[in-house]
Amino acid sequence: MADYRNSSMRSVPAAGTRADIDQGLRSYMLKVYNLMAGGVALTGVAAYAMYMLSFVTNDAGDIVGLTQLGNTLFNTPLKWVVMLAPLGMVFFLSFRINKMSVAAAQATFWVYAGLVGVSLASIFAVYTGESITQVFFITAATFGALSLFGYTTKRDISGWGSFLFMGVIGIVIAMVVNIFLASPALQFAISVIGVLVFAGLTAYDTQQIKEMYYEGDGSAVAGRKAVMGALRLYLDFLNMFLMLLQLFGNRE
Repeated sequence: MADYRNSSMRSVPAAGTRADIDQGLRSYMLKVYNLMAGGVALTGVAAYAMYMLSFVTNDAGDIVGLTQLGNTLFNTPLKWVVMLAPLGMVFFLSFRINKMSVAAAQATFWVYAGLVGVSLASIFAVYTGESITQVFFITAATFGALSLFGYTTKRDISGWGSFLFMGVIGIVIAMVVNIFLASPALQFAISVIGVLVFAGLTAYDTQQIKEMYYEGDGSAVAGRKAVMGALRLYLDFLNMFLMLLQLFGNRE
């Protein structure tokens, strides 16, 4: 699980005609959503491709072993690189975003999404393809509704931020503890709380990303803001999907 909260580039809309501001805001948000959706799609393709390259299946589709690539990725110390590389990319992007060109920021985002896909290849070995598909569409519908709420609500939900951030920290600590306890009950509680936390973050982040829009931004600043906004929503979607998969996914 990964998460990133960025507030350094927030600002309020400049004075101008309402129509111009609304049109600019719609274009900005559309770019954010397109980048986020592209990242999710890339992650899915990379995960499935790596699964096909790493696992050996029989005619019935049952997994019977690992390929040489799969053995290298999952049974050697390289597995830690695969697991931790996406986290490293998040920190790299968050600390370097203001010094990067828009093209470099977008390229880093695509690399990150691809690395996450590689690290998630094993979910296709753990869960049935049908349940993965079902949970994906459940997540997409839930995410869409919550993001729409965050975009359209007139209520200021910025006060949710501290509470939700503490929820994320608590989930991370509980997940680390459960590595040693291996408690199904604790894992269930983590998944339920995780769904609620990332549902809240979806609405919260959407409103915050909307407030980051500033009509007077140049193309470079607006482009970097869009990349960071896409990353925030991507992380909300991904984590909500993984929590729901643990709750409702059918295991192989």
